[in-house]
Amino acid sequence: MAYRVIMPKAGMAMEEGTIIKWLKQEGELVEAGEPLLEIHTDKVNMEIESEYSGVLLKILHGEGDTVPVTQAIAFIGEAGEAAPEDAAKKKTGKKHSMPAAEEPEGIYDVIVVGGGPAGYVAAIKASQLGGKVGLVEKDTVGGTCLNRGCVPTKVYLRNAELIHSLKGAAERGILLDTDSFRVDMEKAVEYKNMVVNSLTSGVKGLLESNNVRLYSGTGKITSEKQVTVNGDLVIKGESIIFAGGSKAAKINIPGIENPRVLTSDEALEMKELPDSMAIIGGGAIGIEMATVFHTYGTKVTVIEAADRILPNMDGEISEMLSRILKGRGVELVTGAVLESISESEGELRLNLGNNKSIKASAALLAIGRIPDMEGCGDINLETVDGRIKVNEYMETSIKGIYAPGDINGIRMLAHAAFRMGEIAAMNAMGSKARFELKNIPSCVYTIPEAASVGLTEEEAKSRSDTCIGRFSFSGNSRALAAGEYEGFVKIIAERKYGEILGVHILGPGAAELINEAAVLMDMEITVWELSDSVHGHPTYSEAIKEAAADCIECSIHLPRKG
Repeated sequence: MAYRVIMPKAGMAMEEGTIIKWLKQEGELVEAGEPLLEIHTDKVNMEIESEYSGVLLKILHGEGDTVPVTQAIAFIGEAGEAAPEDAAKKKTGKKHSMPAAEEPEGIYDVIVVGGGPAGYVAAIKASQLGGKVGLVEKDTVGGTCLNRGCVPTKVYLRNAELIHSLKGAAERGILLDTDSFRVDMEKAVEYKNMVVNSLTSGVKGLLESNNVRLYSGTGKITSEKQVTVNGDLVIKGESIIFAGGSKAAKINIPGIENPRVLTSDEALEMKELPDSMAIIGGGAIGIEMATVFHTYGTKVTVIEAADRILPNMDGEISEMLSRILKGRGVELVTGAVLESISESEGELRLNLGNNKSIKASAALLAIGRIPDMEGCGDINLETVDGRIKVNEYMETSIKGIYAPGDINGIRMLAHAAFRMGEIAAMNAMGSKARFELKNIPSCVYTIPEAASVGLTEEEAKSRSDTCIGRFSFSGNSRALAAGEYEGFVKIIAERKYGEILGVHILGPGAAELINEAAVLMDMEITVWELSDSVHGHPTYSEAIKEAAADCIECSIHLPRKG
């Protein structure tokens, strides 16, 4: 099999490279790790080593050509092997683009509608399994996660972490020239966009390297189980994977259309910080955005209809994180229902009923997301509460049409969508793979982070006899050394057999630590086995071992009970 040699992405801001010199010529043997060519980027000249051993079958771009990153520039394969057909045509041009359809109508094994986490993963997986795959995307590949959700918010949250660290520098003996700071939002947006563009161009490269044909436009599924692109071009597939993703949810109250009421999409493009902001919704999105804007210097008030923030997480996490946020100056208004929004003299008034109201310069609507059903076209898929109903194989009510990711509303998380996309692709290609829901972690990127997997304490106690182990980061040497000792690890286990039912973490690196717990739960490791394991010292992860030991009352680093 011939392997593609691509223009490497040698830096986050690199979008193209110029070939200075080929160090090997067509027909010559190449060893993996051997210098293959020299390129020039916007910063430096560098030699590129071959990732593969074989014969250089075809050079697609010669010396002096400028090529977008991740685009194929050559093929390496076995002696006597013919280069792929598209190698006969050199690909030129300054803009990174996917191959256009050569015929007015395409026929595929699998057509994917939507290029978000579920969609692009499904497309690549189906191609890896030998399928001819077409992908239709109306915007930029990567979906909400890469473009307007998970990734850009983490860029802003990293900025918040840096500010938070700087505020505590003096007590660690690091004296700065000034105690004040200012966030340049134009620069912050520019940096965020650079990160996003780097990742989306990487996804385009992955699709190209896996021979996935990308169609730019709005894809809609027809009653004949075909897909139209922008209403005219028709493509056909043996199976269709509908990965339409989701869009920001809205509430129908007076004043909600005021231009000062933003969605998270719009908030991520703000070039100026408001003096004050009311965030409508105390779930993961709302609390993360509250962390960002409060740390940046905006006065933040969070309005949550439930009796606590993060109502879907373990109650102990919600309680402690609430105390931390309030201690820093974030106002939390829970058990409150927003009735209307009005504006007076350039200021919003959010009316909560009972003559209560909150004033703010801007408001952010962060009540969650709903499935985006646009791609359904004229097919009639069975739905439940506005989401597409699927079985454990990700198949819809129509045989041969699959719906992974946010569109089915099972777990609106990018990492869940990744796995659902794989499952859908495997089944579209003839397998019978099942999607397992139970050990998918949830992460909230606050300061400190919060993460959970499995049952909450409330859920576990209602189902079985449980034991609960806790370990505070205030007793963890790495956390104390770092000055990040707020929070805890809590493990809930079945008392008789020691099965781990749930793990909940509030503290430094919680979103990383929770993955250890998820893997251990998948492997059905007991708290006895976990408490006997050896963790590196000093590390944050030692708190997981100690919490497991506390479940069976044998933690070395906790005071003796009773």
